Amino acid sequence: TQGGPNWFKNWCLAPVIVDPEKDEIYFTPLYYTLAHFSKYIRPGATVIALENSDKELEVTAAKNLDGSIAVVVFNEGKSKKNFKIQLGTKEKVININPQAIQTIVISSKK
Repeated sequence: TQGGPNWFKNWCLAPVIVDPEKDEIYFTPLYYTLAHFSKYIRPGATVIALENSDKELEVTAAKNLDGSIAVVVFNEGKSKKNFKIQLGTKEKVININPQAIQTIVISSKK
């Protein structure tokens, strides 16, 4: 399956591809990645600053309107990694498998 052309005049992959001749729908890896982010980073959330000392991990964090914080970690590498999340004086060591995306949700204290 192939995506369609874009404004940059190259071919890109869409999250969902429909093949009407075969009456099939393909959900690409991009679809599942977008769904993962959307499940934890909700509308109205604000991206917040963070420090990432492991350059082999891609990390982003957002504060949702309910006060919870979603930290999304992507390990593109081929080996399992350990990383530490620290918020104030509290910290936790977490494992992430190779070529995995993982989200940690820190609930707000009300």
